[in-house]
Amino acid sequence: MNLILKGSICYSKSLRELATLEGGYIVCEGGVSRGVFREVPEKYSTFSVADYGESVIIPGLVDLHLHAPQYSYRGLGMDLELLDWLSTHTFPEESRYAELDYADKAYSAFVDNLKRGSTTRAGVFATIHAPATLLLMEKLEHSGLVTLVGKVNMDRNSPDFLREASAQSAYEATRAWIEQSLGKFRNTAPIISPRFVPTCTGELMRGLGELQKEFGLPVQSHLSENRGEIAWVKELHPRAEFYGEVYDSYGLFGGDGVPTIMAHCVWSHGAEEALLRENGVYIAHCPQSNTNLASGIAPIRRFLEGGQRVGLGTDVAGGCHTSIFRAMTDAIQCSKLRWRLVEQNDAPLTVPEAFYLGTIGGGSFFGKVGSFEDGYEFDAVVIDDSPLAATNPLPLEDRLARIIYLSNDSQIRAKYVRGKKV
Repeated sequence: MNLILKGSICYSKSLRELATLEGGYIVCEGGVSRGVFREVPEKYSTFSVADYGESVIIPGLVDLHLHAPQYSYRGLGMDLELLDWLSTHTFPEESRYAELDYADKAYSAFVDNLKRGSTTRAGVFATIHAPATLLLMEKLEHSGLVTLVGKVNMDRNSPDFLREASAQSAYEATRAWIEQSLGKFRNTAPIISPRFVPTCTGELMRGLGELQKEFGLPVQSHLSENRGEIAWVKELHPRAEFYGEVYDSYGLFGGDGVPTIMAHCVWSHGAEEALLRENGVYIAHCPQSNTNLASGIAPIRRFLEGGQRVGLGTDVAGGCHTSIFRAMTDAIQCSKLRWRLVEQNDAPLTVPEAFYLGTIGGGSFFGKVGSFEDGYEFDAVVIDDSPLAATNPLPLEDRLARIIYLSNDSQIRAKYVRGKKV
């Protein structure tokens, strides 16, 4: 996996600073970037060069939050809010993954779409069904993408056809799934995944916290997405000061040895916001889903100014599109509405900032991921933006902006993950 890519290179140096170089070279040695150069350094002169001409080369994009079984019904139920949408569309569809033949067909379509898109790494929810979750992991492994996949846990407040029999049976099924999948794959690994507090009893959450400690796994779930959901959590856990405190009380909310992603955080504030920051929890901002399900506009500017860790998620099928470019666009547009209509002190996101969130912002959850600087794992996407050409030549920063706003992932010319072409 020693190679060099040549093209119009663009990546983030910081939240607000883009690095660009037309006709530049990116060196990959052993699956790791050795930096961007105007000329190939002598010590790398024996590496093969893939010359992509004027095509734009960016780091691979990172999706911190999406639901694989929901891909089949994206775009449906968008007139509903979260809890009604779950009951009407999500739970009936996810129950079908008890049948492996159905799961095989549906997950094949999902993985094929993700492989052809701009995403190179993702945090993925499956369903409560361990066999189907293992099948999804196998398909993702063969795709060449790097993913964290979660068997979902639910033992209350869901229909009989999509509820685990008890906290103990859910715990045992999750343990067996972890033992079967942990270390089995090179690019795919398990992640502890309570769906959200309303569908998990305290006994189950306690068991998941024990599994997290035993196996040292990351955690993913949902937090403060919808006001009705937050009120429900308060009814279920009246002693908790805030939603996130419930997760924290079971060791599932970041801190030492508990890398955690919480999706949405639309209504997080005060003590919850402080604990997110203190525990280093990653916020997966899912702007399209928050709009489709009328959840609200997350205060991303406030989070960034406050030092929170933030990445982007498509949240399929709350979000209709699997493209992180679309998530970048939606994040910018939602931030403009928040600035104009909600909080005039929260300046809108810029293109460089949204690009950062979709690369290093989410990528850092996976380690040194999301940049071409020396020492970062080599994930790259090559985009032929000639179909988007302007009448006059554009600087590379403007070409990137057009790709973000206009690309539908159809212009992808090549994709590399850990130095290997996908």
